[in-house]
Amino acid sequence: MVSLSAPVNVSSYVHRQKPLWNAIALTYTGLGYGGGIALLLASNGWLNALGVALLTHSLVCAAYFAHEFMHGTVFTRRHGNEVGGTIMLWLTGSCYARFKDLAKLHIAHHVDRVDFSAFDLAELITNLPAPVRQSILVLEWLYFPAVSFMLQWRSLTAPFWNPDYRDQRRRVTLLLLTRISLFILLGLVSFKALLLYFVAYIGMITLLRWMDAFQHTYEVFPVGTALPERDRIHEQKNTFSTLLSRRYRWLNLLLLNFGYHNAHHDVMKCPWHSLHELDRDLFSGNELHYVPVTCLLANYHRFRVARIFSDQGRAVDEQGNFTPDTFYGAVGVSFLVLTC
Repeated sequence: MVSLSAPVNVSSYVHRQKPLWNAIALTYTGLGYGGGIALLLASNGWLNALGVALLTHSLVCAAYFAHEFMHGTVFTRRHGNEVGGTIMLWLTGSCYARFKDLAKLHIAHHVDRVDFSAFDLAELITNLPAPVRQSILVLEWLYFPAVSFMLQWRSLTAPFWNPDYRDQRRRVTLLLLTRISLFILLGLVSFKALLLYFVAYIGMITLLRWMDAFQHTYEVFPVGTALPERDRIHEQKNTFSTLLSRRYRWLNLLLLNFGYHNAHHDVMKCPWHSLHELDRDLFSGNELHYVPVTCLLANYHRFRVARIFSDQGRAVDEQGNFTPDTFYGAVGVSFLVLTC
């Protein structure tokens, strides 16, 4: 069951700023991205491997900083957060959707306490030609994030088939041509580096999907439909914290504390660097919403194909017992892709 402690001084967390922490993490993200690519160009295989690891982690940090910018927790002014978020989306390859559109959808996820999708993923994949459908399922079985690439492709091409995004055709075309040109340039300099960049990118998507998969058991609704009212208790019962370690809290900083998801949902304006303190103040530590990392790994493996055709499942039964056998998880990274 969810246990909420005595009221917390929310304002103290909303306005808690640590500019040095942000500066260090953002500097690492930028230098790690550039340094990672430089290491991919080296002739030494060990340096290449280090480059893949560094680039993967930098991309993950960029994604989680995009999330922070969506919540306005880095800068005090909206424009600064929008600029920062747009840069992070560029690094992660999620720049084809506008930052403000992704932010609006993500904040609605917090306010309405549901998930959104413009289509039924299971139905979409089922209706694909058999060879395409089977290829996607085989790739997912092999841990290749084929569904995530499919969702990104739909988001990228939306301006050319969805009238609601027609005004973005020029912007998306320019972005696509620019990124393709840069990748061609990287390939001309070193085809090996281009392939290794792709490996790092797949690593980023896989890590993000793994963390995002088991943080909710929300219902999914089409955008714009009438929504049921959900309260804070419902939100906490259907939200889960996916920490790398509860004992060694510093490990969670590697993912900008994104695993403290119950605390994040309780005070969504709390910056990443203070989420562990907020979690400590909000909860006793005995709640079922702390999902062991062993369960996260096991269920990500076990349901890697089945979750495509199911909802997120149930993590807690009516008696309040944790039920990992029915906790299937979600597909994709919700805050980086518009489900057009």
